[in-house]
Amino acid sequence: MDNQTVIQMVADACDAKQAKDIIALDMEDISLMTDYFLICHGTNERQVQAIARAVKDTMDEAELQVIRMEGFDQARWILVDLGDIVCHIFHHDERQYYNLERLWGDASRVELNAGQNG
Repeated sequence: MDNQTVIQMVADACDAKQAKDIIALDMEDISLMTDYFLICHGTNERQVQAIARAVKDTMDEAELQVIRMEGFDQARWILVDLGDIVCHIFHHDERQYYNLERLWGDASRVELNAGQNG
């Protein structure tokens, strides 16, 4: 399965749990860590955990491996490592503080299908 398809699947899983401001960044020419970041946020800890669970469940259903999930218990910034794609699920306050979109400002945005919450 190609990365664009997986990114859209992850974005749809996040959207299904009402994640806000879902964006994807192409990191291929910028970072050696991963090819893509998907970034979103929830408004409270339970929602952040629900979004992370939805991403994991979606990957399990597609028989794709979640390499690692960190930060689930605190639910302030959950990182879901999918290898070529890293999904960052923030609590709203942490997203504003860390502002990965600005930190990785050189990265171009990846087009996602309509339906993502704003």
